[in-house]
Amino acid sequence: MSRADEIFIQNIRDILENGFLDTDLPVRPQWEDGTPAHTVKKFGIVNRYNLQDEFPVLTLRKTAFKSALDELLWIWQKKSNNIKELNSHIWDQWADETGSIGKAYGYQLGVKHAYKEGMFDQVDRVIYDLKHNPSSRRIMTNIYNHNDLHAMHLYPCAYSMTFNITGKTLNAILHQRSNDMLVANNWNVVQYSLLVFMLAQVSDLVPGELVHVIADAHIYDRHIPLAEELLKGTPYPAPKLIADTSIRDFYQFTTDSFRLDNYHYNPFAVKLPVAE
Repeated sequence: MSRADEIFIQNIRDILENGFLDTDLPVRPQWEDGTPAHTVKKFGIVNRYNLQDEFPVLTLRKTAFKSALDELLWIWQKKSNNIKELNSHIWDQWADETGSIGKAYGYQLGVKHAYKEGMFDQVDRVIYDLKHNPSSRRIMTNIYNHNDLHAMHLYPCAYSMTFNITGKTLNAILHQRSNDMLVANNWNVVQYSLLVFMLAQVSDLVPGELVHVIADAHIYDRHIPLAEELLKGTPYPAPKLIADTSIRDFYQFTTDSFRLDNYHYNPFAVKLPVAE
């Protein structure tokens, strides 16, 4: 099995066997029918993925690779907060009549700030530092802006990236306040692994390790039987990531710049309900 499968299985089993059930507590999320969406959770899960060993995509079930990449580019490259610029419908329930999700995600990355070297948004500042300040311990982004939370239709879940260069190797830490383990866990791992690959490529570095720090790793109550069923599946070896290595400008990457070779996965066609 792939390393991503191994980590995912360990996480899910740990949550199911040792997690805290919040059924006696008031909760914000609801199911579509208005029923409170309770969870079983673990606090403070840390997973490490060596991107030199293999690309960390699940094979226990299919992760929609192209859609995950498209959303990442929507946030980090387009710096958009409008679903009309996104090619999937995963954000539809949080958008208003204009397509906006408020001052969230890509909006925050696109706001320019003053530095002694000039005006940069958060993405361009990261790229600048990777190229010009490789020994810096200050290469990071943060989209959890308290001043704008009131204007966000959904508070950021994956909210901060910290980048660190060791020699010629680019490593990163993804901080996530909350993670719906069945719906979004591997989706986020795939996205931010690809981000490390992209930033490394345009900065003449090699991708190293992605560390994923999750404060609240949870499985929703209606997902529990689905999680148990998923763990019965047969995992496969990890596929190989194929990249267009000719791209030297971060803003030239597209969803066609990467593909997975020999991606085999366990058929699991169950549609997972999403709590709001």
